[in-house]
Order: sequence, then structure tokens, then C-alpha cells
Amino acid sequence: MTPHVSNQSALVFIMLSLLLSRSLCQVAAEVNLRSCPTFASAFRAFTTSSPKCGEASDSALVVTYSQLKTMLSNRNIQLFDVRNPDEYQAGRIADAVNIPLGHLEESLKLSPERFQQKFEVRAPGKDDDNIVFHCRSGKRSSQALDIARQLGFSRARHYKGGYSEWEEKEGK
Repeated sequence: MTPHVSNQSALVFIMLSLLLSRSLCQVAAEVNLRSCPTFASAFRAFTTSSPKCGEASDSALVVTYSQLKTMLSNRNIQLFDVRNPDEYQAGRIADAVNIPLGHLEESLKLSPERFQQKFEVRAPGKDDDNIVFHCRSGKRSSQALDIARQLGFSRARHYKGGYSEWEEKEGK
């Protein structure tokens, strides 16, 4: 084989690999990954590390404690606590709206009028960049983020530290 043919073969292989990986990402995005949470977590970690597959890097998906404090003080946040009602009642971040994880998808699908009626806050918009989910330690809020992004809330984020970190840093 001549070097020219070998280079062409390598180029074709690379192009096919990129095409296949892009197709895999598109197919996986259409599959309801919540039916297989272990695979979903692994796949999310893989795809968000690749700028071609993931929409954003992990840092763009996560709100830190200091960012959350700023957003709260500026009153520029739609904070959703996805813990169970008993956890929420036992202690919460001010202005957080409790929507348990198991009810999140149906709640985000409500009409804006029905959402406002049910939760007494403005319904989040799909392009809003101030939507933040939190739970106790970041696991459920990460799942909430997946649900929201699948529904088209492309700029939603989550507070990875969760209420545990909040409580610790607030000295409560």
C-alpha cells in the first residue's frame, strides 16, 4: 500500500468515527435514559466531557455556593428543591420551591398558568438561565437537571453541594 492510500484510509476512518459518535449522541439524546439510571450517569459523564456531544461542560451545569448566594441576593433565581416534602419542611433554602423529583417532569410540562397556580411562582421558561435545582447532596438535583434538559430547559443548572453544603456554610 502506498503512503497516499494509507493516509486516505486513515482520514476515512476518522471521518466515519466522528460521524458514528455524533449519531450515537443524537440517538442517546432521544432515548429516555432515566429507564437505565446507571447507564445514564455513565453516558452523561462521557457526553458532557466532549464538546461535540454535550451541550455544555460540567462547570456550566453546576452552580457553586457563592454563585447561589449571589443569585439569591440579587433575587435572580428560580430555585427548585427536589427533595421530599418532609425534608423540605425540616429545613430549606429561602425562596426555594419544593417540587419532589418524582413530580418534576409532570410539573415542568404544566402550562405557565397552571404551574403558577399550583406553585405560586412564575413558570420557568425553556430559555431561562436562572433555573437551579437542589436536593440534599447533589444526586437528585443532577437527575432533575437531566429531566429538565430533556424537556428543553437547556440553560438549567443544579447546586451540586445541595442543602447539606448550604446548611454547613450558613452555620445552621
